[in-house]
Amino acid sequence: MAMPLLLLLLSVLLLLSSASANKYNVGDEKGWNPGVNYTLWVNKHRPFHVGDWLVFYYQSGMADIVQVDETAYDKCDASHPISNYSKGRSYAFELNQTKRYYFICSFGYCYQGMKVSVLAHPLPPPSPPPSADHSAACRTRILSSSIAGFAMAAILRFLF
Repeated sequence: MAMPLLLLLLSVLLLLSSASANKYNVGDEKGWNPGVNYTLWVNKHRPFHVGDWLVFYYQSGMADIVQVDETAYDKCDASHPISNYSKGRSYAFELNQTKRYYFICSFGYCYQGMKVSVLAHPLPPPSPPPSADHSAACRTRILSSSIAGFAMAAILRFLF
């Protein structure tokens, strides 16, 4: 029992210490539904990067997610999809290339604005530590490592 908990805690610490992709709920709390201004939603959350995830939440049987090209997006034409999904009540899509992605709903709501276009940018390079205050950056890294070490030691003492 203690070992699975330890593995879970170690996984969480590793995730917290590494850079991770962002997850975006398309439409935020309104989800993938008619009456949402997805252009405003994109403007609020951009820039998007390779590795980020778009999660579409929708009502089963009331909507779908169809990935299309730019021409089909402009015409709300789902007749030649790149991919489509309509099972369940959610769909997660990874932005896995640097390019523009286009999604529409084929249930007729596209004509009312239920479509979204997202440009995935390459991951930005890691920023170098400021050279003027190198000692402060080192102290911050040491403090972060110390806190993680103390947390791990406390967890191990608690488990064993």
